[in-house]
Amino acid sequence: MLLAVACATTLMAQQRAVSDLNFGWRFHAGDVKNAEQKSFSDADWRTVNVPHDFQIEQPWVAPAADEKADNSDAAANIKSRLSSRGFKEMGKGWYRLHFTPADSLRGRRLLLQFDGILYTADVYLNGERIGGTDYGYVGFEIDVTDKLKFGQENVIAVLADTREPGNSRWYTGGGIFRDVRLVATGKELFFERHPLYITTRENKFVNVSGEFTNRTRKPAKTLVKIYAPDGSLVFEGGKTINRHRMARTVETALCNEVTIADVKLWDTEHPQLYRVVAQLFREDGSLADEVCSTFGIRTVEIVPNKGLLLNGKKVLLQGYANHHTLGALGAAAYPRAIEKRIQLMKQFGINHIRTSHNPYSREFIELCDKYGILVVDELYDKWTRQHTGGRVGFTQLWQSDIPEWIKRDRNSPSVVLWSLGNELQQDPNQPFNDFGVTMYRLMRPLVARYDSTRKVTVAMHPRYRNWETDSLPCELAKITDVQSYNYRYMYFPGDGHRFPWMTFYQSEASTQAMGQNFFEMELDKVIGLAYWGAIDYLGESMGWPAKGWSQGVFYIDLEPKPKAYYMKSFFCPDEPVVHIAFLESENAEMWNGVKMGNDRMSELWNRPEGAKVNVYIYTNGDEVELLLNGKSLGRKENPKGAKLRNQIRWGEIDYKAGRLEAVAYRNGKAVARHQVETTGEAVRLIAEPDRQSPKTKSSKKGSQFSAESAQLWQADGMDLQHVRIVAVDKKGRKVLTAQQEVSFKVEGNAEIVGVINGDITSNEMTVGTKRSLFNGCCTVILRSTRQAGPVTLTASAPGMKEIKLQMETK
Repeated sequence: MLLAVACATTLMAQQRAVSDLNFGWRFHAGDVKNAEQKSFSDADWRTVNVPHDFQIEQPWVAPAADEKADNSDAAANIKSRLSSRGFKEMGKGWYRLHFTPADSLRGRRLLLQFDGILYTADVYLNGERIGGTDYGYVGFEIDVTDKLKFGQENVIAVLADTREPGNSRWYTGGGIFRDVRLVATGKELFFERHPLYITTRENKFVNVSGEFTNRTRKPAKTLVKIYAPDGSLVFEGGKTINRHRMARTVETALCNEVTIADVKLWDTEHPQLYRVVAQLFREDGSLADEVCSTFGIRTVEIVPNKGLLLNGKKVLLQGYANHHTLGALGAAAYPRAIEKRIQLMKQFGINHIRTSHNPYSREFIELCDKYGILVVDELYDKWTRQHTGGRVGFTQLWQSDIPEWIKRDRNSPSVVLWSLGNELQQDPNQPFNDFGVTMYRLMRPLVARYDSTRKVTVAMHPRYRNWETDSLPCELAKITDVQSYNYRYMYFPGDGHRFPWMTFYQSEASTQAMGQNFFEMELDKVIGLAYWGAIDYLGESMGWPAKGWSQGVFYIDLEPKPKAYYMKSFFCPDEPVVHIAFLESENAEMWNGVKMGNDRMSELWNRPEGAKVNVYIYTNGDEVELLLNGKSLGRKENPKGAKLRNQIRWGEIDYKAGRLEAVAYRNGKAVARHQVETTGEAVRLIAEPDRQSPKTKSSKKGSQFSAESAQLWQADGMDLQHVRIVAVDKKGRKVLTAQQEVSFKVEGNAEIVGVINGDITSNEMTVGTKRSLFNGCCTVILRSTRQAGPVTLTASAPGMKEIKLQMETK
């Protein structure tokens, strides 16, 4: 293909240009001899577009007869070989891209950029190894200025490797899972990678510094423009920077203490974003390079006995900590899939995400900037070779990983805290054999070298010798800027009394103890918490046939479980909430010494007549009345104690077909209702797309739109359409017992990239054209092509008339 150069702005047409390399890769699963060579024939390989996860496409691998089905005996080294990695086999995959560079790129400085390749990778150009990554969560670039051949075809070849099962504790995915691009700049005067550093002071002063290279032997002129959230220009100023007689690459202030009038502050409810455009000019006044970055004006303070103050006001972190994967898509980092999650989490009161235990994509951080999510940005799990790629020792990674990670995200207002690692105390093989103390003291100054505005932490088990008997926190807890304790919030008061400078964050909280581990904290004094695994995910299975973590309050397909409404009841105290749930079975699973098993709850009101049903009601009302077919079963008050607050355990009632309704009251007034009904047999399907277009319609009554659907489906080759398929009865009610297999067919300018339901124990694949209903629904995910036009999705299931959904990409 001829490499077409796409520019971010017209002004940049003759300076910096960016070409998208996400499309048209040839792929082969497994290692192939000589696949890096330019002359190698890949004619029989299939074509894929990135982001791409080749591991998600592989079949499930059940535990062998001599393996444990879960991680329960990990200490004895007899756990299942693949339970932590999602019961997918490890392996390698080759990617090859053929292209001919445009003549307009001659004489330019050319950089090949990869935002991430899992888990490790080698990159070749025309048969020559030119670079790679030993820790694929961190992006990198390769200078190919003198290596690209003009007037002929070039071949980029990438060998991605998931490494061995023990090299990660979760499902990583494999392949080119983030964006790829080619960047062209001038050769003599240009900005470096992640060049801008934007800081604010007192919520009105802005400082911008930049890193650039000047090979002209002459002074460079700079110009900085700052644009307000509404797009208006609020500052423009320039300066001349003399070339240093020794250093060609310099970091220097581009503007100092710029006063912004009528400031629009960034916060969780009003995430106002400003934009900086920085330009470099040659001595003759011609534009040499231009870069831009968004930022927010806000202050973050973390104060003992107060917690986190955003713009001087207390904000409690109410969040979750999950791995980076995206359900049916595996590790492939589609911005729309990330955005969908953030939008859903906001609806349930979440204002915080911890990126466990590696940097997420840059697009994730930008979406958190956009939606007002507070991020604890984490770099590593444990500081060992085993847990950081497995190809080189940890001490060979951090010196390059930290600058790339910090410089990429430091201008984002959503990032409020850096985290360097997780649970070092569980692995004694940390560098220097002191459970991370020396290593932290080495890394902390390097973080400060690139960002002095944020504090730094490490998530930990604070009693590493014996959780039950140790009276003092470990040495690492005494030197980190913030004390981040996984699960052990009960130590906050005592440790705070002994060490009054400490500030406390429950960096992982058990969903099993949800509510109790929130209300038992002194909320006015702590930073907040992150519920571990709030969304079910692949990997870290507690036992086959579960393909991963199933203790969340959202299913892997993002359908909320009943307990999600319990979380919402205290994360959204001002919004009346009431929700009925039925206890189906109890779960006492242990994980890392913590009870993590979530009781299995449902909303099913189709049962044998007279059956005993154990009713729970989640509410933030003062009291709740329960009615069965219009007859009151009484009222009960919301418990006051921390352990049971906002959950009324009604007890057993006799099932009767019809309608069960809960009514929540505040000050004697009904403020919220929730009901469940006995449904009939499923007779038809309805389709609910989450992106709208002028031509989106269903050939069958029942197509619905979510609140997200006001956004148009873009024909950019990257945008997704999640279509939820729901089985309903004659009255249009969702039938939770429907389990039929749904077949999909798509015609037009889109392709199916994922199919999923909430059943993490299912042996069905998340790729393909079929998926069974679970709790009455499933989801098919469509990826647009780069050609705008109509898309028709057909869904059919046994015993139901097929449904056609007509859509359009713009």
